[in-house]
Amino acid sequence: MIKLIATDIDGTLLNAEGKLPEGFDEMILRLEKKGIYLAIASGRQYHTLLNDFAAFKDRLIFIAENGAIVIYQGKELFFRPLERQKVEGIIKDIRATEECDIVLCGKKSAYVETLNTEFEAEVRKYYHRCELVKDLLSVEDDILKVALYDYIDPQENSFPKLNPKWGNDVKVIVSGKHWMDFGSPDVDKGVALKKIQDMLGIKYEETMVFGDYFNDVPMMERSYYSFAVSNAPEGVKEKARFEAPSNQEEGVMKVICQMEKDGLL
Repeated sequence: MIKLIATDIDGTLLNAEGKLPEGFDEMILRLEKKGIYLAIASGRQYHTLLNDFAAFKDRLIFIAENGAIVIYQGKELFFRPLERQKVEGIIKDIRATEECDIVLCGKKSAYVETLNTEFEAEVRKYYHRCELVKDLLSVEDDILKVALYDYIDPQENSFPKLNPKWGNDVKVIVSGKHWMDFGSPDVDKGVALKKIQDMLGIKYEETMVFGDYFNDVPMMERSYYSFAVSNAPEGVKEKARFEAPSNQEEGVMKVICQMEKDGLL
């Protein structure tokens, strides 16, 4: 029997308009009655997730900032900051990379030092608590990750330039069509999920995961029931054991409902 479900949200649970699938509220209540935990695993900051899922804040486990912090019912279960020296070096190198902007993701807030129409629209979507500062190097906060916004494509532009230097010291993950994240080397969504499994006494074969991008792969590796939605890149689908319908087809809901019918939930 499945006891823990973890799902990414952007491109996975939410449709292209950013809306939850129909029946999500009722599904949470059904899972709760059965004693099944539901974790929302995202690159978004905790404050954004708390706002987005305000109606369910005490029923969901939040895996935020790609696993750097985990919070359940207002209690911090896991937290791993990025070393300050590495943060400063990454900021300087991103500044020197063409067609890129930076979001410094702190525990108290996110921070940016530049804004334009495109960048601001993306930042506001994922970071509801965000401050515009003159210099990111002057920010005093525990830094969970450094997020890079690539106006071209990180896989073509920033990743080949920055990963060779930083890939051995920090976790460098392409997390979206225009996003790439730098985090602590021992942190990702999979590490966070394992922490939750250990705390709750839930096994690999009792866990189900949904994702659509490369930052979801470590989480898939911690679950027997690993699903990539059909809109995921082929490289992500190859890492999952199963495939779910796309986010536009409410794939997460369809799989969960089918699992309920099959008696696995």
